[in-house]
Amino acid sequence: MARYIIRRLITMLFSMLIVSILVFAVVEIAPGNVARNILGAYATPEQEKSMENQLGLDRSVVIRYISWLFGTDWQAKNRVRLPLKEIVISQGTVAKYRQWWAVDAKGNLAQWDVQDGHLIKFIRQPDGSTTQTPDDTSWKTDETGKKFFWGVDNANRAALWVQGAGGVEYRLEYSGWVEAADSPVDYVPLVKGLIRGDAGISLRYKRPVAEIISRKMINSAILAGLAFLVSMPIAIILGVIAGLNEGKTLDRVISLGGLITAASPDFATGIFMIMIFGIWLKLLPGATVFLSDTAIFKDPRMIVMPVLTASLVEIGYVLRITRASVVEVINSPYVRTAILKGLPYRKVVLSHVLRNAMMAPITVIMLHVNWLIGGLVVVESVFGYPGMGNFILNAALYKDVYSIEAGAMVLIVLAVSTQLVADIIYSFLNPRIRYA
Repeated sequence: MARYIIRRLITMLFSMLIVSILVFAVVEIAPGNVARNILGAYATPEQEKSMENQLGLDRSVVIRYISWLFGTDWQAKNRVRLPLKEIVISQGTVAKYRQWWAVDAKGNLAQWDVQDGHLIKFIRQPDGSTTQTPDDTSWKTDETGKKFFWGVDNANRAALWVQGAGGVEYRLEYSGWVEAADSPVDYVPLVKGLIRGDAGISLRYKRPVAEIISRKMINSAILAGLAFLVSMPIAIILGVIAGLNEGKTLDRVISLGGLITAASPDFATGIFMIMIFGIWLKLLPGATVFLSDTAIFKDPRMIVMPVLTASLVEIGYVLRITRASVVEVINSPYVRTAILKGLPYRKVVLSHVLRNAMMAPITVIMLHVNWLIGGLVVVESVFGYPGMGNFILNAALYKDVYSIEAGAMVLIVLAVSTQLVADIIYSFLNPRIRYA
Protein backbone atom coordinates (compact mmCIF):
# COMPACT_ATOMS: atom_id res chain seq x y z
CA MET A 1 0.00 0.00 0.00
CA ALA A 2 2.82 2.42 0.88
CA ARG A 3 4.54 1.83 -2.48
CA TYR A 4 1.24 2.35 -4.28
CA ILE A 5 0.60 5.65 -2.46
CA ILE A 6 4.10 6.90 -3.29
CA ARG A 7 3.60 6.03 -6.97
CA ARG A 8 0.23 7.76 -6.98
CA LEU A 9 1.72 10.88 -5.40
CA ILE A 10 4.40 11.01 -8.09
CA THR A 11 1.73 10.55 -10.76
CA MET A 12 -0.36 13.27 -9.13
CA LEU A 13 2.56 15.72 -9.25
CA PHE A 14 3.16 14.98 -12.92
CA SER A 15 -0.57 15.32 -13.68
CA MET A 16 -0.73 18.64 -11.84
CA LEU A 17 2.24 19.94 -13.82
CA ILE A 18 0.53 19.08 -17.11
CA VAL A 19 -2.77 20.56 -15.95
CA SER A 20 -1.02 23.73 -14.72
CA ILE A 21 0.31 24.25 -18.25
CA LEU A 22 -3.18 23.75 -19.67
CA VAL A 23 -4.75 26.12 -17.12
CA PHE A 24 -2.16 28.78 -17.83
CA ALA A 25 -2.65 28.37 -21.58
CA VAL A 26 -6.45 28.62 -21.34
CA VAL A 27 -6.23 31.81 -19.26
CA GLU A 28 -3.77 33.27 -21.76
CA ILE A 29 -5.94 32.67 -24.81
CA ALA A 30 -9.19 33.67 -23.10
CA PRO A 31 -10.67 36.92 -24.46
CA GLY A 32 -10.32 40.10 -22.42
CA ASN A 33 -7.76 42.78 -21.71
CA VAL A 34 -6.37 42.86 -18.18
CA ALA A 35 -4.96 46.38 -18.46
CA ARG A 36 -8.25 47.76 -19.80
CA ASN A 37 -10.19 46.07 -17.00
CA ILE A 38 -7.97 47.81 -14.45
CA LEU A 39 -7.75 51.26 -16.07
CA GLY A 40 -11.27 51.43 -17.46
CA ALA A 41 -12.94 51.38 -20.85
CA TYR A 42 -11.46 54.72 -21.93
CA ALA A 43 -7.80 53.85 -21.35
CA THR A 44 -5.42 54.92 -24.09
CA PRO A 45 -3.04 52.47 -25.80
CA GLU A 46 -0.12 54.16 -23.98
CA GLN A 47 -1.81 53.59 -20.61
CA GLU A 48 -2.52 49.97 -21.46
CA LYS A 49 1.09 49.40 -22.50
CA SER A 50 2.36 51.00 -19.28
CA MET A 51 0.05 48.85 -17.14
CA GLU A 52 1.03 45.64 -18.94
CA ASN A 53 4.69 46.54 -18.36
CA GLN A 54 4.09 47.12 -14.64
CA LEU A 55 2.28 43.79 -14.31
CA GLY A 56 4.92 41.92 -16.30
CA LEU A 57 2.35 40.89 -18.90
CA ASP A 58 4.53 42.09 -21.77
CA ARG A 59 7.05 39.30 -21.16
CA SER A 60 7.01 36.03 -23.10
CA VAL A 61 4.47 33.35 -22.20
CA VAL A 62 7.18 30.88 -21.16
CA ILE A 63 8.82 33.38 -18.78
CA ARG A 64 5.46 34.28 -17.26
CA TYR A 65 4.58 30.61 -16.70
CA ILE A 66 7.92 29.94 -15.03
CA SER A 67 7.48 33.09 -12.92
CA TRP A 68 3.96 32.09 -11.90
CA LEU A 69 5.10 28.62 -10.87
CA PHE A 70 8.55 29.26 -9.37
CA GLY A 71 8.47 32.98 -8.54
CA THR A 72 10.39 36.00 -9.76
CA ASP A 73 12.53 36.92 -6.76
CA TRP A 74 15.40 34.75 -8.03
CA GLN A 75 15.15 36.45 -11.43
CA ALA A 76 15.06 39.94 -9.91
CA LYS A 77 18.00 39.17 -7.63
CA ASN A 78 20.22 38.67 -10.70
CA ARG A 79 19.28 42.15 -11.89
CA VAL A 80 19.35 44.03 -8.59
CA ARG A 81 22.55 42.29 -7.48
CA LEU A 82 21.40 42.43 -3.87
CA PRO A 83 19.55 39.97 -1.61
CA LEU A 84 15.77 40.48 -1.58
CA LYS A 85 13.54 40.12 1.45
CA GLU A 86 9.77 40.06 1.88
CA ILE A 87 8.31 41.33 5.16
CA VAL A 88 4.74 41.37 6.47
CA ILE A 89 3.54 44.50 8.21
CA SER A 90 0.30 46.12 9.35
CA GLN A 91 -0.68 49.26 7.54
CA GLY A 92 -3.83 51.31 8.14
CA THR A 93 -6.95 49.21 7.87
CA VAL A 94 -5.05 46.37 6.19
CA ALA A 95 -4.26 43.64 8.72
CA LYS A 96 -1.44 42.18 6.65
CA TYR A 97 0.55 43.98 4.02
CA ARG A 98 3.53 42.43 2.24
CA GLN A 99 6.53 44.50 1.22
CA TRP A 100 9.63 43.61 -0.75
CA TRP A 101 12.94 45.26 0.08
CA ALA A 102 16.54 44.90 -1.04
CA VAL A 103 19.17 44.27 1.61
CA ASP A 104 22.09 46.64 0.98
CA ALA A 105 25.76 46.12 1.90
CA LYS A 106 25.16 47.48 5.42
CA GLY A 107 22.22 45.15 6.07
CA ASN A 108 19.59 47.87 5.71
CA LEU A 109 16.25 47.29 4.00
CA ALA A 110 16.21 49.64 1.03
CA GLN A 111 13.93 50.80 -1.77
CA TRP A 112 14.56 53.39 -4.48
CA ASP A 113 12.84 56.03 -6.57
CA VAL A 114 13.89 58.71 -9.05
CA GLN A 115 12.93 62.32 -8.43
CA ASP A 116 13.88 65.11 -10.85
CA GLY A 117 16.45 62.82 -12.43
CA HIS A 118 18.17 61.98 -9.12
CA LEU A 119 18.22 58.51 -7.58
CA ILE A 120 16.76 58.49 -4.06
CA LYS A 121 17.29 55.65 -1.59
CA PHE A 122 14.73 54.90 1.12
CA ILE A 123 15.99 53.00 4.19
CA ARG A 124 13.51 51.31 6.51
CA GLN A 125 13.96 52.09 10.20
CA PRO A 126 13.22 49.68 13.09
CA ASP A 127 10.01 51.58 13.91
CA GLY A 128 8.71 51.12 10.36
CA SER A 129 9.41 54.63 9.14
CA THR A 130 11.80 55.40 6.29
CA THR A 131 14.60 57.88 5.76
CA GLN A 132 15.66 59.01 2.32
CA THR A 133 19.10 59.92 1.06
CA PRO A 134 20.51 60.82 -2.39
CA ASP A 135 22.05 57.81 -4.09
CA ASP A 136 23.33 59.06 -7.44
CA THR A 137 26.58 57.17 -6.86
CA SER A 138 24.69 53.91 -7.47
CA TRP A 139 24.01 54.71 -11.14
CA LYS A 140 25.73 52.27 -13.48
CA THR A 141 26.84 53.00 -17.04
CA ASP A 142 26.22 50.67 -19.97
CA GLU A 143 28.27 50.30 -23.14
CA THR A 144 26.41 53.18 -24.83
CA GLY A 145 27.17 55.58 -22.00
CA LYS A 146 23.63 55.64 -20.56
CA LYS A 147 23.23 55.52 -16.80
CA PHE A 148 20.85 52.90 -15.42
CA PHE A 149 19.96 51.31 -12.10
CA TRP A 150 18.10 48.17 -11.08
CA GLY A 151 16.47 48.39 -7.65
CA VAL A 152 13.28 47.70 -5.72
CA ASP A 153 10.51 50.30 -5.91
CA ASN A 154 7.74 50.90 -3.35
CA ALA A 155 5.19 48.76 -5.25
CA ASN A 156 6.80 45.34 -4.74
CA ARG A 157 8.65 45.29 -8.05
CA ALA A 158 12.22 45.16 -9.21
CA ALA A 159 12.48 48.22 -11.43
CA LEU A 160 14.89 49.55 -14.05
CA TRP A 161 15.47 53.30 -14.12
CA VAL A 162 17.38 54.93 -16.99
CA GLN A 163 18.65 58.44 -16.31
CA GLY A 164 17.17 60.94 -18.74
CA ALA A 165 14.75 58.39 -20.22
CA GLY A 166 12.14 58.19 -17.49
CA GLY A 167 9.05 56.25 -18.39
CA VAL A 168 5.44 57.15 -17.68
CA GLU A 169 3.66 55.18 -14.97
CA TYR A 170 -0.04 55.16 -14.10
CA ARG A 171 -0.73 54.72 -10.39
CA LEU A 172 -3.99 54.22 -8.52
CA GLU A 173 -4.29 56.80 -5.75
CA TYR A 174 -7.18 58.13 -3.67
CA SER A 175 -7.97 60.70 -6.36
CA GLY A 176 -7.98 58.03 -9.08
CA TRP A 177 -5.46 57.02 -11.71
CA VAL A 178 -2.63 59.54 -11.95
CA GLU A 179 0.29 59.83 -14.33
CA ALA A 180 3.79 59.82 -12.83
CA ALA A 181 6.95 60.86 -14.67
CA ASP A 182 10.58 59.76 -14.07
CA SER A 183 9.26 56.24 -13.70
CA PRO A 184 11.05 52.95 -14.45
CA VAL A 185 11.21 51.68 -18.00
CA ASP A 186 11.00 48.00 -17.06
CA TYR A 187 9.61 45.96 -14.18
CA VAL A 188 9.75 42.50 -12.62
CA PRO A 189 6.79 42.02 -10.22
CA LEU A 190 8.11 40.26 -7.12
CA VAL A 191 6.37 37.01 -6.12
CA LYS A 192 7.59 33.76 -4.58
CA GLY A 193 5.58 31.59 -6.95
CA LEU A 194 2.75 29.10 -6.63
CA ILE A 195 5.00 26.28 -5.41
CA ARG A 196 6.01 28.43 -2.41
CA GLY A 197 2.42 29.47 -1.69
CA ASP A 198 2.52 32.89 -3.36
CA ALA A 199 0.21 33.08 -6.38
CA GLY A 200 0.66 36.82 -6.82
CA ILE A 201 -1.53 39.84 -6.16
CA SER A 202 -5.18 39.76 -7.19
CA LEU A 203 -5.76 42.36 -9.90
CA ARG A 204 -9.30 42.89 -8.65
CA TYR A 205 -8.91 42.92 -4.88
CA LYS A 206 -5.30 44.27 -4.77
CA ARG A 207 -4.47 41.67 -2.12
CA PRO A 208 -2.40 38.47 -2.15
CA VAL A 209 -4.37 35.74 -3.89
CA ALA A 210 -3.34 33.16 -1.29
CA GLU A 211 -4.98 35.18 1.51
CA ILE A 212 -8.22 35.65 -0.46
CA ILE A 213 -8.45 32.01 -1.51
CA SER A 214 -7.86 30.76 2.02
CA ARG A 215 -10.89 32.70 3.26
CA LYS A 216 -13.04 31.65 0.29
CA MET A 217 -12.01 28.02 0.75
CA ILE A 218 -13.06 28.12 4.39
CA ASN A 219 -16.47 29.52 3.40
CA SER A 220 -16.94 26.93 0.66
CA ALA A 221 -15.70 24.14 2.94
CA ILE A 222 -18.34 25.09 5.51
CA LEU A 223 -21.09 25.11 2.89
CA ALA A 224 -19.87 21.94 1.16
CA GLY A 225 -19.23 20.13 4.45
CA LEU A 226 -22.72 20.83 5.75
CA ALA A 227 -24.27 19.88 2.41
CA PHE A 228 -22.23 16.67 2.43
CA LEU A 229 -23.28 15.78 5.98
CA VAL A 230 -26.93 16.43 5.14
CA SER A 231 -27.14 14.85 1.70
CA MET A 232 -24.92 11.76 1.76
CA PRO A 233 -26.40 9.87 4.75
CA ILE A 234 -29.93 10.62 3.55
CA ALA A 235 -29.12 9.63 -0.04
CA ILE A 236 -27.40 6.38 0.93
CA ILE A 237 -30.13 5.34 3.38
CA LEU A 238 -32.94 6.11 0.92
CA GLY A 239 -31.01 4.39 -1.90
CA VAL A 240 -30.53 1.23 0.16
CA ILE A 241 -34.21 1.19 1.18
CA ALA A 242 -35.30 1.64 -2.43
CA GLY A 243 -32.91 -1.08 -3.64
CA LEU A 244 -34.05 -3.59 -1.04
CA ASN A 245 -37.68 -2.91 -2.01
CA GLU A 246 -37.19 -3.03 -5.78
CA GLY A 247 -40.47 -2.68 -7.71
CA LYS A 248 -42.55 -1.91 -4.63
CA THR A 249 -44.49 1.27 -3.94
CA LEU A 250 -41.82 2.54 -1.54
CA ASP A 251 -39.14 2.09 -4.20
CA ARG A 252 -41.18 3.99 -6.77
CA VAL A 253 -41.90 6.89 -4.42
CA ILE A 254 -38.24 7.24 -3.40
CA SER A 255 -36.99 6.89 -6.98
CA LEU A 256 -39.46 9.47 -8.28
CA GLY A 257 -38.45 11.92 -5.55
CA GLY A 258 -34.78 11.37 -6.35
CA LEU A 259 -35.42 11.92 -10.04
CA ILE A 260 -37.23 15.20 -9.36
CA THR A 261 -34.50 16.59 -7.10
CA ALA A 262 -31.68 15.47 -9.41
CA ALA A 263 -33.37 16.99 -12.47
CA SER A 264 -34.19 20.34 -10.86
CA PRO A 265 -31.60 23.04 -11.75
CA ASP A 266 -29.79 24.58 -8.78
CA PHE A 267 -30.82 28.12 -9.67
CA ALA A 268 -34.50 27.13 -9.94
CA THR A 269 -34.40 25.31 -6.60
CA GLY A 270 -32.63 28.24 -4.95
CA ILE A 271 -35.03 30.85 -6.28
CA PHE A 272 -38.00 28.66 -5.36
CA MET A 273 -36.72 28.36 -1.78
CA ILE A 274 -36.06 32.10 -1.55
CA MET A 275 -39.63 32.84 -2.66
CA ILE A 276 -41.14 30.43 -0.11
CA PHE A 277 -38.90 30.70 2.97
CA GLY A 278 -37.47 34.16 2.43
CA ILE A 279 -40.28 36.24 0.88
CA TRP A 280 -43.49 34.40 1.65
CA LEU A 281 -42.92 32.78 5.07
CA LYS A 282 -40.04 35.14 6.04
CA LEU A 283 -38.40 32.43 8.08
CA LEU A 284 -34.93 32.63 6.55
CA PRO A 285 -32.83 35.40 4.98
CA GLY A 286 -32.83 35.31 1.20
CA ALA A 287 -29.16 36.29 0.88
CA THR A 288 -25.93 35.64 2.76
CA VAL A 289 -24.45 38.99 3.73
CA PHE A 290 -21.02 38.51 5.35
CA LEU A 291 -20.15 41.64 7.34
CA SER A 292 -17.30 39.76 9.03
CA ASP A 293 -15.48 36.44 8.81
CA THR A 294 -17.57 35.11 11.72
CA ALA A 295 -20.95 36.30 10.39
CA ILE A 296 -22.04 32.78 9.54
CA PHE A 297 -21.59 31.69 13.17
CA LYS A 298 -23.45 34.71 14.52
CA ASP A 299 -26.47 34.02 12.29
CA PRO A 300 -26.49 30.36 11.15
CA ARG A 301 -29.84 30.94 9.41
CA MET A 302 -27.97 32.51 6.50
CA ILE A 303 -26.54 29.19 5.39
CA VAL A 304 -29.68 27.04 5.75
CA MET A 305 -31.08 27.66 2.26
CA PRO A 306 -27.72 27.39 0.44
CA VAL A 307 -27.08 24.06 2.19
CA LEU A 308 -30.53 22.70 1.35
CA THR A 309 -30.24 23.83 -2.28
CA ALA A 310 -26.85 22.16 -2.69
CA SER A 311 -28.05 19.04 -0.85
CA LEU A 312 -31.17 18.35 -2.89
CA VAL A 313 -29.32 17.73 -6.15
CA GLU A 314 -26.79 15.49 -4.39
CA ILE A 315 -29.49 13.51 -2.63
CA GLY A 316 -31.29 12.68 -5.87
CA TYR A 317 -28.15 11.70 -7.79
CA VAL A 318 -26.43 9.59 -5.12
CA LEU A 319 -29.74 8.01 -4.16
CA ARG A 320 -30.28 6.65 -7.67
CA ILE A 321 -26.69 5.38 -7.98
CA THR A 322 -26.96 3.65 -4.58
CA ARG A 323 -30.29 2.06 -5.49
CA ALA A 324 -28.95 0.70 -8.78
CA SER A 325 -25.86 -0.69 -7.05
CA VAL A 326 -27.92 -2.39 -4.32
CA VAL A 327 -30.27 -3.94 -6.88
CA GLU A 328 -27.32 -5.29 -8.88
CA VAL A 329 -25.62 -6.78 -5.82
CA ILE A 330 -28.76 -8.28 -4.28
CA ASN A 331 -29.47 -10.14 -7.53
CA SER A 332 -25.93 -11.52 -7.75
CA PRO A 333 -25.31 -15.31 -7.38
CA TYR A 334 -23.35 -15.13 -4.12
CA VAL A 335 -26.15 -13.22 -2.37
CA ARG A 336 -28.75 -15.75 -3.56
CA THR A 337 -26.45 -18.55 -2.36
CA ALA A 338 -26.15 -16.93 1.07
CA ILE A 339 -29.93 -16.67 1.33
CA LEU A 340 -30.40 -20.30 0.23
CA LYS A 341 -27.91 -21.43 2.91
CA GLY A 342 -30.32 -20.03 5.48
CA LEU A 343 -28.40 -16.97 6.60
CA PRO A 344 -30.65 -14.36 8.20
CA TYR A 345 -31.75 -11.74 5.69
CA ARG A 346 -30.46 -8.94 7.97
CA LYS A 347 -26.99 -10.52 8.09
CA VAL A 348 -26.95 -11.03 4.31
CA VAL A 349 -27.77 -7.36 3.78
CA LEU A 350 -25.25 -6.05 6.30
CA SER A 351 -22.39 -8.45 5.54
CA HIS A 352 -22.73 -9.03 1.79
CA VAL A 353 -25.00 -6.49 0.12
CA LEU A 354 -24.05 -3.15 1.71
CA ARG A 355 -20.29 -3.62 1.65
CA ASN A 356 -20.18 -4.50 -2.05
CA ALA A 357 -22.95 -2.11 -3.07
CA MET A 358 -21.02 0.86 -1.68
CA MET A 359 -18.31 0.62 -4.35
CA ALA A 360 -20.21 2.64 -6.96
CA PRO A 361 -21.60 5.26 -4.53
CA ILE A 362 -18.13 5.82 -3.06
CA THR A 363 -16.84 6.68 -6.55
CA VAL A 364 -19.68 9.12 -7.12
CA ILE A 365 -19.35 10.64 -3.66
CA MET A 366 -15.62 11.27 -4.03
CA LEU A 367 -16.16 12.83 -7.44
CA HIS A 368 -18.88 15.04 -6.03
CA VAL A 369 -16.59 16.32 -3.27
CA ASN A 370 -14.90 18.29 -6.06
CA TRP A 371 -18.26 19.59 -7.23
CA LEU A 372 -19.29 20.58 -3.72
CA ILE A 373 -16.18 22.78 -3.42
CA GLY A 374 -15.72 24.20 -6.89
CA GLY A 375 -19.04 23.58 -8.57
CA LEU A 376 -21.18 25.59 -6.19
CA VAL A 377 -20.98 28.57 -8.54
CA VAL A 378 -24.73 28.64 -9.15
CA VAL A 379 -25.71 28.16 -5.50
CA GLU A 380 -23.21 30.75 -4.29
CA SER A 381 -24.28 33.23 -6.98
CA VAL A 382 -27.99 32.85 -6.24
CA PHE A 383 -27.53 33.48 -2.52
CA GLY A 384 -24.54 35.84 -2.77
CA TYR A 385 -22.43 33.40 -0.78
CA PRO A 386 -18.74 34.45 -0.74
CA GLY A 387 -17.25 31.06 -1.53
CA MET A 388 -14.72 29.56 -3.92
CA GLY A 389 -17.11 29.06 -6.82
CA ASN A 390 -18.35 32.64 -6.73
CA PHE A 391 -14.76 33.85 -6.39
CA ILE A 392 -13.56 32.00 -9.51
CA LEU A 393 -16.61 33.18 -11.48
CA ASN A 394 -15.97 36.84 -10.63
CA ALA A 395 -12.25 36.41 -11.32
CA ALA A 396 -13.04 34.99 -14.76
CA LEU A 397 -15.43 37.85 -15.57
CA TYR A 398 -12.79 40.40 -14.52
CA LYS A 399 -9.97 38.33 -16.04
CA ASP A 400 -8.08 38.36 -12.77
CA VAL A 401 -5.50 35.95 -14.16
CA TYR A 402 -3.66 35.22 -10.92
CA SER A 403 -6.88 34.41 -9.07
CA ILE A 404 -8.18 32.19 -11.88
CA GLU A 405 -4.96 30.21 -12.11
CA ALA A 406 -4.57 29.76 -8.36
CA GLY A 407 -8.23 28.84 -7.88
CA ALA A 408 -8.08 26.27 -10.66
CA MET A 409 -4.96 24.67 -9.18
CA VAL A 410 -6.58 24.44 -5.74
CA LEU A 411 -9.53 22.57 -7.25
CA ILE A 412 -7.17 20.29 -9.20
CA VAL A 413 -5.28 19.38 -6.02
CA LEU A 414 -8.61 18.59 -4.38
CA ALA A 415 -9.70 16.45 -7.34
CA VAL A 416 -6.60 14.26 -7.48
CA SER A 417 -6.45 13.97 -3.69
CA THR A 418 -10.03 12.72 -3.39
CA GLN A 419 -9.36 10.04 -6.00
CA LEU A 420 -6.43 8.76 -3.94
CA VAL A 421 -8.67 8.68 -0.87
CA ALA A 422 -11.32 6.80 -2.86
CA ASP A 423 -8.79 4.14 -3.92
CA ILE A 424 -7.73 3.62 -0.31
CA ILE A 425 -11.36 3.28 0.80
CA TYR A 426 -11.93 0.68 -1.94
CA SER A 427 -9.28 -1.58 -0.42
CA PHE A 428 -11.17 -1.64 2.88
CA LEU A 429 -14.57 -2.19 1.30
CA ASN A 430 -13.44 -4.99 -1.00
CA PRO A 431 -10.67 -7.31 0.30
CA ARG A 432 -10.11 -8.61 -3.26
CA ILE A 433 -8.56 -5.23 -4.18
CA ARG A 434 -4.85 -5.09 -3.38
CA TYR A 435 -2.47 -2.31 -4.31
CA ALA A 436 1.19 -3.09 -4.78
